[in-house]
Amino acid sequence: MMVQPSASPAGVNKPYLSVEQLTLSLGRKPVLKDISFGLSRGRMLGIVGPNGAGKSSLLRAIYCYRYDQKAHLSGQVRIEDVPVYTMSRRDRACKIAVVLQEFNLTFEVSVFDVLATGLTPRKSLLSFSSENDRAYIRKVAADLDLTTFLERDFSSLSGGEKQRVLIARALVQQPDILLLDEPTNHLDIQHQIEVLGLVRSLGVTVLLTIHDLNMAAAYCDELVVLSQGELVATGTPKEVLTPELIQSVFQVTASVEPASWPGDQIQVVYSMPQHAGTVAGAGAGAEGIVEEGIVKEGRGR
Repeated sequence: MMVQPSASPAGVNKPYLSVEQLTLSLGRKPVLKDISFGLSRGRMLGIVGPNGAGKSSLLRAIYCYRYDQKAHLSGQVRIEDVPVYTMSRRDRACKIAVVLQEFNLTFEVSVFDVLATGLTPRKSLLSFSSENDRAYIRKVAADLDLTTFLERDFSSLSGGEKQRVLIARALVQQPDILLLDEPTNHLDIQHQIEVLGLVRSLGVTVLLTIHDLNMAAAYCDELVVLSQGELVATGTPKEVLTPELIQSVFQVTASVEPASWPGDQIQVVYSMPQHAGTVAGAGAGAEGIVEEGIVKEGRGR
């Protein structure tokens, strides 16, 4: 499949973040194959693809994840032409904040203290948070509807609540680049919209993996589509999300229509496959339309 070039804003010559010929294998298993793309500062990029396509692995490769097993990584990631792999861990942490999909954390501390750990990259070991720091933590908590949770024990929270706390901790870090692995996975629809709208409004450069193509179309400036570890398309949602690509990559039939909210956006409408027999309330061979994750509130620009 032809890779579609990503549209760059006028006047931008070099991307802020560059991924160059990134190839990753774990043991003898190839995971990523020659991935290259660029992203301008302040843009939000969604990484989409079926399960096992390499989405989470791409995020890990960008921020120098430490693998337990033997890994071979080649290629380069640059921020403003500076190779990420040459940065110290502290310098990387000042530039990049990461929220993983898996959070097997058992903090026996308050939510406020978990959020305060986001200050670590910019604070010395002997310094204490100032009143300005504490005020900023409270502001971030308020933005993510966490004010009433600040004194609660992190381990007592639900999965969705923990996810919001970890996203808030990443925002307290004040990164230039925010990497999010399925940030809406544990959230109800209200908090999905709130979190993606907030992240989009921050003005930082964002890369996130996301399953919901309509959420991706509503909030992301650009998309990268992966399939079996290969980059198959990149560009704006309108350029990338065609019925042909959705059928080829996701193995589902869908139409792509103008979005029902203002702006030059699209929504994906999935066709329900025909099945033998009948379904309660429908005739044999009935065909319906499923609209998945359509966000009528828009991008929150």
